[in-house]
Formats: sequence, structure tokens, C-alpha cells
Amino acid sequence: MKVKIKYMNPDTKRLAAIDKGDWIDVYADETVAIYEGEHKLIKLGFAMELPQGYEAHLAPRSSTFKKWGIIVANSFGIIDESYKGDNDEWMLSVYCLQGQRSSSAVSKPYTIIERGDKIAQFRIVEKMPKLEFVEVDSLGNEDRSGFGSTGSK
Repeated sequence: MKVKIKYMNPDTKRLAAIDKGDWIDVYADETVAIYEGEHKLIKLGFAMELPQGYEAHLAPRSSTFKKWGIIVANSFGIIDESYKGDNDEWMLSVYCLQGQRSSSAVSKPYTIIERGDKIAQFRIVEKMPKLEFVEVDSLGNEDRSGFGSTGSK
């Protein structure tokens, strides 16, 4: 499957499929300092035209929190197929929970993400089909005994 991609800068780190796994790594396209308790949008340096009927799921890498003390602000991002203009740059919405650095000149701990740091990953998945909800009095199935009950029976 071919996917159109536009890089925002000639020296933006290029995306590439990897042999291990089916997620694509993405990189910060700017250096940012984020204070503990602060939210930032980090530019990823590209816009993309997703194939019709697909969306992208953008998530942190397993090392993102350990390395920088940040989490993705909304757990993961969803980029739908209509976000495909030349200036629709992908960004990672992050919140700094734990600053990795401190200095006497700065009142709060902070973390620094350098341009080119591998900070997230994405995969392209088929969109959910159109649904029609049908209201019923009974679903006709056995109850599982409550939330979080997998494997309890």
C-alpha cells in the first residue's frame, strides 16, 4: 500500500517501516523543553494522506515515559483520513508528569526532547464500519459477573 507523505523540512527525519513489529516510529521535529505539569504539542515534521477507509493510531513508545517523564495527553491520538492537507502536520500531545532535569535558574523540574528523538509510534488501521444501534429489552446472553471479570468463571 502506497501512502503519500509530505515532510515539513528537508532535514526532517524520514519515516520507515521496520522489520520487527508493525508500528512506525516517529520523531520530534523540534527541540522542546517541557516543565513538570505542562502540556505541549510536539511537531513531528510531516503531513500524510491516509488511504480512504483508514485512520492512524499514534501512541507513545514503551520508553517514552521512562526517558522523558511525559505521557501522551489523551492516551493515544487518532488521525482520521480527512486530516490530509499540506499543512496538517502531525503532532504529539504530551503532558510532563516527571521532569528529568532541574536547575537553580528554573523553578520547576523539566524535561528536554531533542529534535530527532524517537518519541512515539503509529499504525494505520481500518476504520470502524457504520453501525446502527437496535434497542432491545434483553440481549439474551449470560452475564459475566461484572466489570473486570474475565477469567473469573
